[in-house]
Amino acid sequence: MTGFRIAVLAGDGVGPEILLQAELVAAAAAELHGVSLDIEHALIGGAALDAIGEPLPEATRALCRASDAVLLGAVGGPKWDAIQPATKRPESGALLPIRKELGLYANLRPVRVHAALRGSSPLRRALEDPDVDLMVVRELTGGIYFGQPRHRDPTGEFAVDTCVYSRAEIERIAETGFRAAASRRGRMCSVDKANVLETSRLWRETVTGMGLSRYPDLELSHMLVDNAAMQLIRNPAQFDVIVTENMFGDILSDEAAMLTGSLGMLASASLGSDFGPAGHRRGLFEPAHGSAPDIAGRDVANPLAAILSVALMFRYSLDCEPAAVAIEAAVDAALTAGCRTADIAAPGECSVGTRAIGAAVLQRLKEQTSNRPGERHEED
Repeated sequence: MTGFRIAVLAGDGVGPEILLQAELVAAAAAELHGVSLDIEHALIGGAALDAIGEPLPEATRALCRASDAVLLGAVGGPKWDAIQPATKRPESGALLPIRKELGLYANLRPVRVHAALRGSSPLRRALEDPDVDLMVVRELTGGIYFGQPRHRDPTGEFAVDTCVYSRAEIERIAETGFRAAASRRGRMCSVDKANVLETSRLWRETVTGMGLSRYPDLELSHMLVDNAAMQLIRNPAQFDVIVTENMFGDILSDEAAMLTGSLGMLASASLGSDFGPAGHRRGLFEPAHGSAPDIAGRDVANPLAAILSVALMFRYSLDCEPAAVAIEAAVDAALTAGCRTADIAAPGECSVGTRAIGAAVLQRLKEQTSNRPGERHEED
């Protein structure tokens, strides 16, 4: 049995309750597919700040470095927004540094419209085409979120942020995008703002050269970010893989999430070049939504993005595609059966809570094994 060490960082707000359901699904999928998971928990974000005064404790860093994969719930909330300096805040003091420290430069966000949720999306008319199935590949450790200098003038009259990209940074994220397109439908759209920004001109020049020299059989197109935002609403089925820089990817992936009906349906995988103890590519897996402190502890949060992030963990860091497929199929089956949390319930539909929809996915995951051809049942 293959063994993996998993760091679980529940974080803040709804993070602990959605990750509980994700852990249960992960454990069941591992057992069903011959994988051993050694799960260890650690503090991050506001929870860590409140407990020990640091949003990213050294013990958490050490655990993540020693793990094959990291499962993250959510960090931050209004409670900590005004903390100074900014490096003490959960987002800037924990989320960005852990990505940088682990070298997680590529963020993959699959966006697939579940047939059972077509009526839930606020973009219903854009979803008449059944082939909306795209992936946003976002550069994660460069651009304006990390560029220097960055500061606020002491007078409070102006502030500075700097956007910086090197050719090497662009090449490695473009490589991730091209490979994703090669494994899907062979089309990649590179999104930039080359009509205005020098970093985007370098981006387009670099991606174009790579397409011509390394991936001539793939279909490469370029689109300005403002047009891409419009096209995601107008005709989302035209996209296969979208590759873009950090801030544009942050915005476009949240927009694309609404195609699925809710941010509560959008999983993500953040990958780098490092390998975990078991020899596979280390990644950090998290739902794309925030901590939603207003609904924390009320058993109403949607855990499906966290559960689907577990599927991505099995796919990219644990090298167990059958478990990934099984989890995704269990989510589909639960949705087809009518299970909904409030955020994805159409008008007039009943909704269930966090624990109930987690249990529904778990049940359908286990049913896949009991229903395999040739398996004996107790009643046989």
